[in-house]
Amino acid sequence: MLAQAIRKKLGKAGKEEKGFTLIELLAVIVILGIIAVIAVPLIGNVIQNSREDGDIATARQIYDAARLYIVGEENGNFEGAGTVDIIAEIQADGYLDTPLSLPSSKAVITAGTVTFDADGNLSGMSITPAPQGSTPVASSTAGTYTPAQILSVDIDK
Repeated sequence: MLAQAIRKKLGKAGKEEKGFTLIELLAVIVILGIIAVIAVPLIGNVIQNSREDGDIATARQIYDAARLYIVGEENGNFEGAGTVDIIAEIQADGYLDTPLSLPSSKAVITAGTVTFDADGNLSGMSITPAPQGSTPVASSTAGTYTPAQILSVDIDK
């Protein structure tokens, strides 16, 4: 008897409420707005960082190709290598794909150099057009990378 009375009461209460109240809907909209305000900048930063990382990985690929070029074409003579031209030497001899483009902007690399010291250590790199995350060269469309930036790429990933 008591169970029937409870079912009757709950049954009527459930049938009278047919939707959400305006307050409940506004609360949900406010919560979604707060989440969006927090999430959008974070996602933007992740995208920007991944573009810069992609360009640095391309610079590492160019560096590795330049080393292979010196070993294969210059008999490993880094002392005489000095500066290696990305387009005229590395791409022309098949050590890099042609055309090579930057992942961040899809811009084709039109010029660049890789510079080694007398011991064969990387001194620097210049790429045109300037990749994201590189240091712009004054009055030029080129960008430079330091050896620390290029060598920081984990090639085992």
